[in-house]
This record gives sequence, structure tokens and C-alpha cells, in this order.
Amino acid sequence: MSRVTAQLQRMSVEEKVGQLFMPVLYGSRADAPHQENQARFGVGSPAEVIEKYHLGGMILFPGTGNIVDAKQLAQFTAGLRAAAPDVPLLIGVDQENGLVSRLGDLVTKLPGAQTIGDTGKPANARAAAKITGTELRALGISMDFAPVADVNVNPRNPVIGPRAYGSDPGLVADMVSAAIKGFHDSGIAATAKHFPGHGDTATDSHTALPVIHHTRAEWDRLDAPPFRAAIASGVDAIMSAHIVMPRLDSSGDPATLSKKILTGLLRQELGFKGVISTDALNMDGVRKKYGDSEVAVRAILAGADILLMPPDLSKAYQAVLAAVDSGRITKTRLDQSVRRILKLKSDRSLHTKNFYPPPTKAPSLLKTPTHLRTATRLTSTNS
Repeated sequence: MSRVTAQLQRMSVEEKVGQLFMPVLYGSRADAPHQENQARFGVGSPAEVIEKYHLGGMILFPGTGNIVDAKQLAQFTAGLRAAAPDVPLLIGVDQENGLVSRLGDLVTKLPGAQTIGDTGKPANARAAAKITGTELRALGISMDFAPVADVNVNPRNPVIGPRAYGSDPGLVADMVSAAIKGFHDSGIAATAKHFPGHGDTATDSHTALPVIHHTRAEWDRLDAPPFRAAIASGVDAIMSAHIVMPRLDSSGDPATLSKKILTGLLRQELGFKGVISTDALNMDGVRKKYGDSEVAVRAILAGADILLMPPDLSKAYQAVLAAVDSGRITKTRLDQSVRRILKLKSDRSLHTKNFYPPPTKAPSLLKTPTHLRTATRLTSTNS
């Protein structure tokens, strides 16, 4: 029996449901109470939240007190992992480099995707991802919500822009494939985003629900190539977009809640067998139509595995649990998602004792002379 199957068989329904969630937690120490956790989750410390909800993961985020300095962050993530002794905890962050760099000055400053794309050299994307992944791993982080696989075909795009490698689908596909290999060189999980493609929007899905009117043929030509390349390169996860594509699904629901798009298109047509993560569920693009409880259930029914940043964890957790109890989410469907999440953790060797360097070493593994030299080379026009 495989490790994943054995683990799955030992888990209760409550533990399985907990694996689906990657919320934001508050505070800078795993064992220290924080009033925001108390108010939102009914327990004070991040470790207690992990234990109460049997969490499968969490995402580090600015404004939560999570990120102070390298030593603190490495100790914090070690404490979070210790709170989940039975199933390894997935700790993620949005470290795309460039515009979206949640770790700020803690890590080597690397150019954003567009700057790397402009060099035309996929090897540069791989080198940047390897540095990022190596430094994330030193900090106790196992998953990056990168690379961006969107093709930025709309110059007025308010949310993607220079976060994309460019406007040419073939170039973006090559860069995405190389970046995934770079993350895997470092040992951490990579996430291609935002499926089925956020590149042709003039609306920000953080505040509204964008609509993209690409025909199926246009989607195949413009949006699909980087995601096909990501799948071929063994990407660990693909993040859904809070966008409506009426020609792919006429229901009016965003892709995050669309079974036609997540299960029909991504799983069945493109053959993706890895983890599907939602984009942040606290974004208005997905929240407005159904509310925070129903959104969590509908995302799972659509084909998502990880529910990222639910605005009300307790409400969403109870809603999914109730849906499993009632049979609306079948036990088989729940097990599919949990198995994929457990497989990702196993594939990335998160269960191995020495996967992460000791927290005390973290500061010396960041912004190393080698990393800084590579960053300088990637930033120069001659790279």
C-alpha cells in the first residue's frame, strides 16, 4: 500500500475536509495567541487553528504579522509544521518576484516575469525560480504560487500586466515550463496561474468579476499554450481564475466555480492530474454571487482541491463538512481531492526529516553572493 493510500485510510472526514483549506493565519509565532485568530477562529495561536481545523496548509501574507525577519519566519514555519505532526503542512506564499513579492527584502530581489520574458531566454526563468525556491525552502516554505501562466494580450490589463512573461503564447509557454523546472530544481512545489487565462481582462478580479469573450479557438491559440506546457512539465498545482469565459461555460459562473472549466477542460481535456487551487476566496470576483459558505462547496464540486484564503474559515469548513455529511459532496469526491493533496506533499518529500534546513541557518542561506550575482545578471540588459 502506498504512503498516500495508507494516510488517506487513517483520516477522519473532519481531517480530510481540513486538508482542503489554506487560510491566512495571524501572528509571528506559532504558539503565541493573537487576537485576530481568537476573533476569527475561536482559538488564539496559529498552531491551535491548525489543530482545530486539521488544516492541510496555510499561506503567508503581509499584514498578518507573519513576516518579520528571516530567523523569525523560519522558526514560525517550523512551529506551524510541528502543529501538524500526522500530515505534512503545506506552507505557501505569493513570491512571483517583481510586482508581487510578499517576502520583500528578506530574499534576493529578482526581476519580474516581463523583464525575464524580454530576455527571450527560458534559462533565465529557470535560474530565477531556482533561487526563489531555494530561499523559500530555507524559510520553511514548500509551495510558491508562481509562475504566472497568463498571456498578457490586453495592454489595459489592471491586474496581470508585467506579472506575465509577455504577450506571445509560445514565449510564455517556454518561460513557464522553465520556471517550473527551476522550482523543482530547488525541491518546492510550483503553481501555474490563473486558469483558464487572466491575460485579456480590463477588470481587476479582486474588486469585480471580469468577463473574457474568447472563442474556444482563440482560447486554444492564446490562453492554453502555457497551461499545456505547465502540465507537460509536471507542475504541482494550477490556480483557477475568478473570471467568466462565456464561450467556455455559458452559466455565468467564474472559472473557480465552473465544473465545465475545472473538471471538463482542465482535468479531462488537458489531462491535468495534479492539485487545483482556487485563487483567493476573499476576492469580490468570486464572493458576490453565492456567499462564503456556498462558494467553498461549489468550488469543490467544480473540481477544486485547495480552498485558498477563505474569508471565513469556520463558515466554509462547516459548509463543506455539512455537504459531505449530506452527500452533496460525495465521499469519493472528497477522497479525490485529499489524495491529490497528499500526493503533492509526498512527491515533494515534505515528510522527510531534513527537507528544510534548520531554522537557525535561514539567514545565511538568503541573498547569498551567488544568488546576488545571478540576480544582477538577470536584471542587466545583456542577460
